[in-house]
Amino acid sequence: MDLNYSAEEAAFRDEVRAWLSASLPLDLRQKVSSYAHLSKDDLMRWHRILAEKGWVAPAWPKEWGGTGWNLVQRYIFEEELGYAGAPPLIPFGLAMCAPVLLRFGTEAQKQRFLPRIYRGEDFWCQGYSEPGSGSDLASLKTKAVRQKDFYVVNGQKIWTTLAHYADWIFCLVRTDPNTGRRQEGISFLLMDMKAPGVTLRPLVLMDGAHEVNEVFFDDVKVPVENRVHEEGQGWTVAKYLLGYERMNTGRIGESKRQLAKLKEYSSSLKNDLRFRDRLSRLEVELMALEITNLRFLDRMRRTGQPPGADVSMLKIKGTEIQQMLTELMMQATDPAASDDFSVAVRKKYLSMRKTTIYAGSNEIQRNIIAKMTLGL
Repeated sequence: MDLNYSAEEAAFRDEVRAWLSASLPLDLRQKVSSYAHLSKDDLMRWHRILAEKGWVAPAWPKEWGGTGWNLVQRYIFEEELGYAGAPPLIPFGLAMCAPVLLRFGTEAQKQRFLPRIYRGEDFWCQGYSEPGSGSDLASLKTKAVRQKDFYVVNGQKIWTTLAHYADWIFCLVRTDPNTGRRQEGISFLLMDMKAPGVTLRPLVLMDGAHEVNEVFFDDVKVPVENRVHEEGQGWTVAKYLLGYERMNTGRIGESKRQLAKLKEYSSSLKNDLRFRDRLSRLEVELMALEITNLRFLDRMRRTGQPPGADVSMLKIKGTEIQQMLTELMMQATDPAASDDFSVAVRKKYLSMRKTTIYAGSNEIQRNIIAKMTLGL
């Protein structure tokens, strides 16, 4: 196992770092640094800058606009984005729907959707969770009944991130309610958010932000050609997608940038032994997470296999570290202060409470590790 960067990889990191320093707009960098709200225009402006450079979808095949970078280069790029303070690349199209289409989609589906995802012409969201079907996703109840060349969809999705920005949603729906196992009879559909019968209702979170939504489907017609993979085989698609989603939740580069900011901001607490102990423990855990991530990368590089169940470790520890960072930043901030940054820190703290729940709660991730990796 080799966890060190080669000379070529170190040179690549320097190239990426220099380009980001020159090309990341200052106003976007400042918004990220100050925890300010990023609008849809902000997000898509950065997406299009990267698309013009040819760096927006490094993991895609070269014939679809990918860079041809190896796994380590892609990892370096993602971490440098986070460390530079770049706006997030919304994963639903680039890193979730697109890999599914590349693996399971028809040629017509690839030709129709992939170029528009790449150029930032379509904004996607994910329709998985439902009331009563979150971590227990196989219990979903949204129904899709086939009528000739269409499915008619009825049901509800919840906690749908950025659905109010979205043009399209990829959904898990139940096409056969009479199967023996709950994981069977589920299909994967691509749905137009502007289709008649689609209704959104915002869910305002405790930080006051409108980030997530309820989405209702009332007799929504979806062409059969928008089904990905075989009817009733959507669970296979979902498992493939979730492995990649959890691989990207560690956010090590972003956490390293936040740690540096925390150290700078908490200098007045340098004599507080308890705070220093928590800060040093956090730094050690972040270093350990980075090494663990590199181990996964080395294994994937050697075997060519996608991430396995044990990738859940990255999701668990990465999100716990993200929460701890905001907890310590809250401790370093005057709770009575009303300046913009202090208010933003408090909102950030509240927002980060959700990290251990999305992409499968951390309790579920521990069950996955126990069952699939440890055999318990």
